Parts: sequence; C-alpha cells; structure tokens
Amino acid sequence: MKFDHVNVFCPVDKEELVAQVLGSQGFAYCINPSEPAVQRGEVLCHFDHGNLSAEQHAFLICAIEFGAWVEPLVSFIDRKCGYTEIALLSPSYFFHQKAFSILSDPRNELLKRALDWVMVFLIGIVALPVSLLTIAAIKLESKGPVFYRQKRTGLYNVEFDVIKFRSMRIDAEKNGAQWAMANDNRITAVGKFIRKTRIDELPQLINIARGEMSIVGPRPEREVFIQDLEKDIPYYRFRHAVKPGVTGLAQVKYAYGASLDDAIWKHKYDMFYIKHHNIWLDIKIIIRTVKTVFFGMGR
Repeated sequence: MKFDHVNVFCPVDKEELVAQVLGSQGFAYCINPSEPAVQRGEVLCHFDHGNLSAEQHAFLICAIEFGAWVEPLVSFIDRKCGYTEIALLSPSYFFHQKAFSILSDPRNELLKRALDWVMVFLIGIVALPVSLLTIAAIKLESKGPVFYRQKRTGLYNVEFDVIKFRSMRIDAEKNGAQWAMANDNRITAVGKFIRKTRIDELPQLINIARGEMSIVGPRPEREVFIQDLEKDIPYYRFRHAVKPGVTGLAQVKYAYGASLDDAIWKHKYDMFYIKHHNIWLDIKIIIRTVKTVFFGMGR
C-alpha cells in the first residue's frame, strides 16, 4: 500500500529509525529536506521534537503560520494506518495528547458499562441453549471439567480468573505454560469447533457481569507471558489502563498468531484503541466480530 508523500523533521540520529518505519509501511517520504517549501494544507511531521534544532523548530512554526498542518509522526501514522506505531512512542506521546478520553471522561466509562450490560443480555439469550449443547458435547468427548479457569492480568495489573469452555485436553499444560498455537494438537475436536466459532468465550459473560472484563478491549494475557513481552514491546502494560475485552480491535484487524511479532502488531491496535476510543468504535468492533463468527474465520 502506498500513501501520499510526507516530509518528516527529526534529529539526525533518528533518521534511520524513521526511514525504517516509513519504508516498512509503504510511505513515500523525505526526511529533513534540505530545501523545504511550504504550501497551505501541506502535512509536515516531526519526531522527537524536543531534540530538533533551532532552525527546524523555527521552520515548523513558520509553516504553521503559512497554513501547513504540522503534527507528530506517530499521530500521522495513526490517521493513515489505523494503528499506533509503537516503535515511535515516547513519554511525550502520553503527556501532550488530547486523547485517551476512555481513561479521563467518566461519561465514556458509563456508556461503555451500559453497552456491556446490553450485550450480556442480548448474547445471553442466544448463549443459554448454545452453552447447554456445548456442555453436553464436551462431556461426551472427554473426561474433565466443562469450564476452564485461568489467571489473566486485567485492569491496573490486577489478576482475575477468566472463564472459558474447556477446549484442550486436561493435560494441555503438563509441561508448563505455553502459547496457544494455530492447529494446536492439544485442542480437542469439540474444542477446535468452539474456538473457531468463539463459543468457548461465552462464559466470559460472567466476567463481564462481575466487572472484570468488558465486551470490547485488549485481550487479557497471562502474567508469565506479559513479563517476557514487556521486555521487547514498549509500554506493553499500558494496555491494562482499560478493562480487557472478549473481543477487540486487534482481534478483528489482525490474524491469529502467537509469536513476538504477532504480539507487537496486536499491541499497535490495542494502543490505537485506547487512544481513540469512543462508543461507536466499540459498536463497529462488535459488528466485525459478529461477521467473523458468522463466517467462522479465525480467532
């Protein structure tokens, strides 16, 4: 995918990073142009603005005077790509953004909680007969409990027990915690079906009713994996500023995966979701999730 050309101003020692990010995403770009020209409505981006030279600062201020649109490079990528490029994040991203209303506006919290209860009621009507059939199928196929409880990290890094229908053999983690993989041989025949259709997630309506989860949000992860991921992924624990969700932007935008690279891409969408959240975004994600379940695609 190719985007319009963009001029970027950054410190010299950050040029390689900026070029790598823009090139990998298909942007046409020029970094620190030697003879920049300004036109009304032109978009100019900056990165690490605190370390720009006096000349660069003066030019960008002049460009604003002439009607150019000047914004941080990470915000530009947000708008164009629909995800947050975490390789470009710095503390200033959090300090100076007029966003994150999901964290600061109590009205958003009330609306989101109201949507959660509406979805618990609506899904619950369909979930009851489906759940009874699922319980019977799990019992007939294999011995062991119907429900599976596992510690996950939620809001403000507080752990809770996420509830699912059991989709794996009871000895699935006899060798310790493992990532769930596509075509995982630990998954039972019934489990394969209920994971593909997300029926295994239905008991999480209980987690939503308890206030431990929301219908939409970053998927909750296990603390043992978080401790590894946060070493390689910038601001990974920021995802815990909101309640985890049964579904989320990362789940409808990114294919199933269990590698570090997959976790990085999912975090890009989770960061975008937290920054740009509104109730309409939640509704769009719910609609996309319903379509995914209806067509039986992925997780």
